[in-house]
Amino acid sequence: MNSLSKTGAVAAFSEAAIYLFGFGVLIFLTPTEGTDMSDASERLAFILSQKTLYQYWILTIYVLFGVLLAFLVTALHEPKATFATIGTVLGYVWVVLVIASGMLTSVGLETVAKLFETHAEQAVSLWLSIETIQNGLGGGVEVVGGLWVFMFSLQALQLKKSFKAAHVVGLLVGALGILTVLPPLGDLAAAFGLGQILWFVLIGLFLWKQAGVAKQ
Repeated sequence: MNSLSKTGAVAAFSEAAIYLFGFGVLIFLTPTEGTDMSDASERLAFILSQKTLYQYWILTIYVLFGVLLAFLVTALHEPKATFATIGTVLGYVWVVLVIASGMLTSVGLETVAKLFETHAEQAVSLWLSIETIQNGLGGGVEVVGGLWVFMFSLQALQLKKSFKAAHVVGLLVGALGILTVLPPLGDLAAAFGLGQILWFVLIGLFLWKQAGVAKQ
Protein backbone atom coordinates (compact mmCIF):
# COMPACT_ATOMS: atom_id res chain seq x y z
CA MET A 1 0.00 0.00 0.00
CA ASN A 2 2.87 2.34 0.82
CA SER A 3 4.47 1.90 -2.61
CA LEU A 4 1.14 2.14 -4.45
CA SER A 5 0.18 5.33 -2.61
CA LYS A 6 3.52 6.95 -3.44
CA THR A 7 3.18 5.94 -7.08
CA GLY A 8 -0.32 7.38 -7.11
CA ALA A 9 0.91 10.61 -5.50
CA VAL A 10 3.62 11.03 -8.15
CA ALA A 11 1.04 10.32 -10.86
CA ALA A 12 -1.33 12.92 -9.39
CA PHE A 13 1.37 15.61 -9.22
CA SER A 14 2.38 14.73 -12.79
CA GLU A 15 -1.22 15.06 -13.98
CA ALA A 16 -1.38 18.56 -12.49
CA ALA A 17 1.88 19.44 -14.26
CA ILE A 18 0.50 18.12 -17.55
CA TYR A 19 -2.58 20.30 -17.19
CA LEU A 20 -0.37 23.35 -16.60
CA PHE A 21 1.74 22.40 -19.60
CA GLY A 22 -1.39 21.90 -21.68
CA PHE A 23 -2.88 25.29 -20.85
CA GLY A 24 0.52 26.94 -21.32
CA VAL A 25 0.97 25.54 -24.82
CA LEU A 26 -2.63 26.43 -25.64
CA ILE A 27 -1.82 30.05 -24.85
CA PHE A 28 1.35 29.85 -26.94
CA LEU A 29 -0.63 28.37 -29.83
CA THR A 30 -2.97 31.35 -29.92
CA PRO A 31 -3.24 32.30 -33.60
CA THR A 32 -1.88 35.55 -34.95
CA GLU A 33 -4.17 38.47 -35.56
CA GLY A 34 -6.28 38.01 -38.66
CA THR A 35 -6.73 34.25 -38.31
CA ASP A 36 -10.40 33.33 -37.96
CA MET A 37 -10.42 30.20 -35.78
CA SER A 38 -14.17 29.84 -36.30
CA ASP A 39 -13.42 29.13 -39.96
CA ALA A 40 -12.57 25.42 -40.29
CA SER A 41 -10.16 25.96 -43.18
CA GLU A 42 -8.18 28.70 -41.44
CA ARG A 43 -8.15 26.74 -38.18
CA LEU A 44 -6.74 23.66 -39.90
CA ALA A 45 -4.15 25.72 -41.79
CA PHE A 46 -2.98 27.21 -38.49
CA ILE A 47 -2.79 23.78 -36.80
CA LEU A 48 -0.80 22.37 -39.71
CA SER A 49 1.61 25.31 -39.48
CA GLN A 50 2.31 24.16 -35.90
CA LYS A 51 1.91 20.45 -36.65
CA THR A 52 4.86 19.01 -34.70
CA LEU A 53 4.21 21.09 -31.58
CA TYR A 54 0.49 20.36 -31.80
CA GLN A 55 1.07 16.60 -32.03
CA TYR A 56 3.47 16.50 -29.08
CA TRP A 57 1.00 18.62 -27.15
CA ILE A 58 -1.83 16.18 -27.94
CA LEU A 59 0.29 13.12 -27.09
CA THR A 60 1.25 14.68 -23.76
CA ILE A 61 -2.14 15.93 -22.58
CA TYR A 62 -4.01 12.83 -23.72
CA VAL A 63 -1.80 9.75 -24.11
CA LEU A 64 0.76 10.42 -21.35
CA PHE A 65 -2.01 11.81 -19.17
CA GLY A 66 -4.03 8.62 -19.72
CA VAL A 67 -1.14 6.31 -18.85
CA LEU A 68 -0.44 8.18 -15.60
CA LEU A 69 -4.16 8.25 -14.88
CA ALA A 70 -4.21 4.44 -14.84
CA PHE A 71 -1.72 4.47 -11.95
CA LEU A 72 -3.74 7.08 -10.07
CA VAL A 73 -7.06 5.28 -10.52
CA THR A 74 -5.46 2.09 -9.20
CA ALA A 75 -3.96 3.89 -6.21
CA LEU A 76 -7.32 5.45 -5.28
CA HIS A 77 -9.31 2.23 -5.59
CA GLU A 78 -11.15 1.25 -2.42
CA PRO A 79 -11.82 -2.52 -2.77
CA LYS A 80 -14.27 -2.74 0.12
CA ALA A 81 -16.51 0.13 -1.04
CA THR A 82 -19.02 -0.74 -3.75
CA PHE A 83 -19.73 2.85 -4.74
CA ALA A 84 -16.03 3.58 -5.06
CA THR A 85 -15.55 0.41 -7.12
CA ILE A 86 -18.07 1.69 -9.67
CA GLY A 87 -16.12 4.95 -9.71
CA THR A 88 -12.90 2.99 -10.33
CA VAL A 89 -14.47 1.27 -13.33
CA LEU A 90 -15.41 4.68 -14.71
CA GLY A 91 -11.86 5.83 -14.00
CA TYR A 92 -10.43 3.04 -16.16
CA VAL A 93 -12.98 3.83 -18.88
CA TRP A 94 -11.72 7.43 -18.76
CA VAL A 95 -8.15 6.15 -19.20
CA VAL A 96 -9.16 4.38 -22.41
CA LEU A 97 -11.15 7.35 -23.73
CA VAL A 98 -8.35 9.83 -23.05
CA ILE A 99 -5.67 7.70 -24.72
CA ALA A 100 -7.95 6.88 -27.67
CA SER A 101 -8.78 10.56 -28.08
CA GLY A 102 -5.11 11.51 -28.23
CA MET A 103 -4.12 8.76 -30.65
CA LEU A 104 -7.07 9.51 -32.93
CA THR A 105 -6.10 13.18 -33.14
CA SER A 106 -2.37 12.56 -33.63
CA VAL A 107 -2.76 9.85 -36.28
CA GLY A 108 -5.64 11.68 -37.93
CA LEU A 109 -3.58 14.84 -38.26
CA GLU A 110 -0.98 12.94 -40.29
CA THR A 111 -3.63 11.84 -42.77
CA VAL A 112 -5.16 15.31 -42.92
CA ALA A 113 -1.77 16.95 -43.50
CA LYS A 114 -1.08 14.76 -46.56
CA LEU A 115 -4.59 15.27 -47.92
CA PHE A 116 -4.45 19.05 -47.40
CA GLU A 117 -1.67 19.37 -49.98
CA THR A 118 -3.85 18.11 -52.83
CA HIS A 119 -7.47 18.21 -51.65
CA ALA A 120 -7.84 21.00 -49.11
CA GLU A 121 -11.64 20.85 -48.90
CA GLN A 122 -11.64 17.10 -48.23
CA ALA A 123 -8.91 17.59 -45.61
CA VAL A 124 -11.01 20.22 -43.81
CA SER A 125 -14.05 17.93 -43.90
CA LEU A 126 -12.02 15.03 -42.50
CA TRP A 127 -10.54 17.21 -39.75
CA LEU A 128 -14.01 18.39 -38.72
CA SER A 129 -15.03 14.73 -38.37
CA ILE A 130 -11.93 13.96 -36.31
CA GLU A 131 -12.55 16.98 -34.06
CA THR A 132 -16.15 15.90 -33.51
CA ILE A 133 -15.17 12.34 -32.55
CA GLN A 134 -12.31 13.58 -30.38
CA ASN A 135 -14.60 15.97 -28.52
CA GLY A 136 -17.12 13.20 -28.01
CA LEU A 137 -14.48 10.83 -26.61
CA GLY A 138 -13.35 13.34 -24.03
CA GLY A 139 -11.88 16.43 -25.57
CA GLY A 140 -15.00 18.45 -24.82
CA VAL A 141 -17.32 16.25 -22.77
CA GLU A 142 -15.83 15.34 -19.38
CA VAL A 143 -18.73 13.39 -17.90
CA VAL A 144 -16.82 10.12 -17.38
CA GLY A 145 -13.86 11.78 -15.67
CA GLY A 146 -16.24 13.94 -13.68
CA LEU A 147 -18.17 10.90 -12.45
CA TRP A 148 -14.97 9.17 -11.36
CA VAL A 149 -13.75 12.20 -9.40
CA PHE A 150 -17.20 12.80 -7.90
CA MET A 151 -17.77 9.18 -6.86
CA PHE A 152 -14.33 8.80 -5.32
CA SER A 153 -14.67 12.07 -3.42
CA LEU A 154 -18.16 11.22 -2.15
CA GLN A 155 -17.01 7.80 -0.97
CA ALA A 156 -13.93 9.31 0.70
CA LEU A 157 -16.12 11.73 2.65
CA GLN A 158 -18.52 8.95 3.65
CA LEU A 159 -15.59 6.85 4.87
CA LYS A 160 -14.22 9.94 6.67
CA LYS A 161 -10.90 9.74 4.89
CA SER A 162 -8.25 12.24 5.92
CA PHE A 163 -7.60 15.44 3.97
CA LYS A 164 -11.27 16.42 3.77
CA ALA A 165 -10.49 19.55 1.74
CA ALA A 166 -9.29 17.42 -1.19
CA HIS A 167 -12.53 15.47 -1.26
CA VAL A 168 -14.75 18.56 -1.02
CA VAL A 169 -12.85 20.07 -3.94
CA GLY A 170 -13.26 16.74 -5.73
CA LEU A 171 -17.05 16.93 -5.40
CA LEU A 172 -17.10 20.41 -6.93
CA VAL A 173 -14.67 19.54 -9.73
CA GLY A 174 -16.47 16.27 -10.46
CA ALA A 175 -19.80 18.09 -10.68
CA LEU A 176 -18.31 20.49 -13.24
CA GLY A 177 -17.17 17.55 -15.36
CA ILE A 178 -20.57 15.85 -15.16
CA LEU A 179 -22.36 19.03 -16.25
CA THR A 180 -20.34 19.21 -19.48
CA VAL A 181 -22.60 16.47 -20.86
CA LEU A 182 -25.25 19.18 -21.30
CA PRO A 183 -24.58 21.02 -24.60
CA PRO A 184 -25.28 24.53 -23.19
CA LEU A 185 -22.72 23.87 -20.42
CA GLY A 186 -19.97 22.43 -22.59
CA ASP A 187 -17.71 25.40 -21.85
CA LEU A 188 -17.41 24.15 -18.27
CA ALA A 189 -14.79 21.73 -19.59
CA ALA A 190 -12.19 24.49 -19.15
CA ALA A 191 -13.32 25.05 -15.55
CA PHE A 192 -13.14 21.29 -14.97
CA GLY A 193 -9.58 21.26 -16.26
CA LEU A 194 -8.49 24.18 -14.11
CA GLY A 195 -10.22 22.67 -11.07
CA GLN A 196 -8.47 19.37 -11.67
CA ILE A 197 -5.08 21.03 -11.35
CA LEU A 198 -5.95 21.87 -7.73
CA TRP A 199 -7.58 18.49 -7.13
CA PHE A 200 -4.61 16.54 -8.49
CA VAL A 201 -2.24 18.47 -6.22
CA LEU A 202 -4.49 17.90 -3.17
CA ILE A 203 -5.05 14.22 -3.96
CA GLY A 204 -1.31 13.82 -4.46
CA LEU A 205 -0.73 15.23 -0.97
CA PHE A 206 -3.47 12.94 0.35
CA LEU A 207 -1.78 9.86 -1.12
CA TRP A 208 1.66 10.96 0.00
CA LYS A 209 0.35 11.40 3.55
CA GLN A 210 -1.38 8.01 3.31
CA ALA A 211 1.90 6.43 2.25
CA GLY A 212 3.65 7.96 5.23
CA VAL A 213 1.03 6.67 7.66
CA ALA A 214 1.22 3.16 6.15
CA LYS A 215 5.01 3.21 6.55
CA GLN A 216 4.83 3.90 10.28
